[in-house]
Amino acid sequence: MYAWWWRVLPGPWWVRALISLLVAAGIVLLCFTVVFPAIADHLAINDGTVDGQ
Repeated sequence: MYAWWWRVLPGPWWVRALISLLVAAGIVLLCFTVVFPAIADHLAINDGTVDGQ
């Protein structure tokens, strides 16, 4: 998969690296702004199991 990605990108190696870095940053940004907030209600992260009594 990585070899295919590297072959598809245009330009010299530093342009390919810059494009790859920008795409990775965009995917991370998309996850933190759209995906994670959308699934947060379905996760049991904030459900405590210890009672204070």
